[in-house]
Amino acid sequence: MAAAQTSTEYPARLEIDYPESLDRLTTFFRIIWLIPIWFVIALVGGGFGAYGADNLAFVYASGGGVLFGGPLVMILFRQKYPSWWFDWNLELTRFTTRVGVYAALLTDKYPSTDETQSVHLDLDYPNVEEDLNRWLPLVKWFLLIPHYLVLAVLGIVAFFAVVIAWFAILFTGVYPRGIFDFIVGVTRWWLRVQAYGFLLITDRYPPFGLE
Repeated sequence: MAAAQTSTEYPARLEIDYPESLDRLTTFFRIIWLIPIWFVIALVGGGFGAYGADNLAFVYASGGGVLFGGPLVMILFRQKYPSWWFDWNLELTRFTTRVGVYAALLTDKYPSTDETQSVHLDLDYPNVEEDLNRWLPLVKWFLLIPHYLVLAVLGIVAFFAVVIAWFAILFTGVYPRGIFDFIVGVTRWWLRVQAYGFLLITDRYPPFGLE
């Protein structure tokens, strides 16, 4: 379990190692290579979520996926966030992020179900009584509307950026650094939105930005 919030850093953080070179063959067939791990996502997540260069897969289903309703009720009525629920959300977020990063061609490493690999994602465990307003989770989805609008546009841009990167890797074996930083930035932005509105680990409104 990650430590409680103790710094000025946003409580959801993401860094991805830049690859010096990428394999052209696995890049060309990336969609095919993703099929097995998508089945794993379906088994642990209760269904398939949306994948793209700009977002992560989060599935809200009774059979699995990110725990949202339970933590919301506990925060609302008990001012508690059970640590094992947090740990589940943290590890599932890390796993789905690794899959999303692989789908966006940012790495050649096939997504592990438990190893960090090139994706470094951290969430801070909240001190609910001190860090969270018990009523705010009821309206966070509404407060995030400006982010949804911006990320919708960035998602379209990111999709075409990944297509350009796909061609660049096939011809040069290298992911253009500017496109890489942009895709990572959009993914990081989406993670902060998820942390605020659906993982419910913070009341700090997500900043608008890729850094």
